[in-house]
Amino acid sequence: MKVILNEDVKHLGEMGDVKNVANGYARNFLFPHMFAVPYNADTVAYFEGRKAEIEARKEAKRKDAASTKDKLEATLVDLTVPAAANGKLYGAVTSQTVADFLNKNGFDIERKRIEIQGVTIKSVGHYTALIHLYESTNAEVKISVKGQTTDSKAEEVSSKKEAPAEPAETPAEEKAE
Repeated sequence: MKVILNEDVKHLGEMGDVKNVANGYARNFLFPHMFAVPYNADTVAYFEGRKAEIEARKEAKRKDAASTKDKLEATLVDLTVPAAANGKLYGAVTSQTVADFLNKNGFDIERKRIEIQGVTIKSVGHYTALIHLYESTNAEVKISVKGQTTDSKAEEVSSKKEAPAEPAETPAEEKAE
């Protein structure tokens, strides 16, 4: 069924977009919530009249994405993660880790929009991530991953190796006594 979106719908489109959706999706979700209207001559004429308003909203989103891009590219994502002495991380740096860092620093970026080459980062070093902002506007963010050696983990491992459990007396030793 062809519909015209009345509002921005996540994962579907923006206001004024003409989309072809399943009948049930339109009848049961889009129409009752007033997210869309049926595609017909009347609704097409209505949205043609609002075309200037819709384009102004899209242009404002483009300008916002451009300013966000400049701010993101000037930001260095500096992460300190527990790592071994050889530089290999105990965990991994994922798009969720980068999104959390950016959210703490005033950016509203979803993790789905962050693309890290190779999906995750598993060693110390400098990397880049691509963030999809709006339409074809993308920002390239520099990521610096530093390792933090944790002495407590090293102590746990060494104490397990150095202090093995004392074995119980064997039956032969018991008989000798």
